[in-house]
Amino acid sequence: MVQLIIGNKGKGKTKCLLDKVNAEVKTAMGSICYVDRSTQHMYELNNRIRLINISDYMIENTDQFLGFISGMVAQDHDLEQVYFDGFLDMACLQGQDITPAIRKIQKISDAFDVNFIVSASLDEHEVPEELKELIAVAL
Repeated sequence: MVQLIIGNKGKGKTKCLLDKVNAEVKTAMGSICYVDRSTQHMYELNNRIRLINISDYMIENTDQFLGFISGMVAQDHDLEQVYFDGFLDMACLQGQDITPAIRKIQKISDAFDVNFIVSASLDEHEVPEELKELIAVAL
């Protein structure tokens, strides 16, 4: 499953994502990763959640980002949930159509039973029509 948390910059997407991940860790059977562009929110996360600073991995394009996701899934067979804070920047998709990347993430999700929760700085009208069904929260 892929869920989108969308809204313009400064609308509260990160707080929503942090609240969601910290609530989910209480009932999760597998491991949870929170992927961010810094360690700024380290102390706001439950200590059972693995924080990954994606800036450490020198990702320069969408294909590298998708390879990174595949590597995460491959190295942890207990991976249950992955949260992406600032998806457009980390996936190198600012100003581009996110549909192909989200569809590939959906395929990974379906194949390996991992849930992906993605926050993106998009207004609801900027989300492609075929992805609107994935919107969990619009701020």
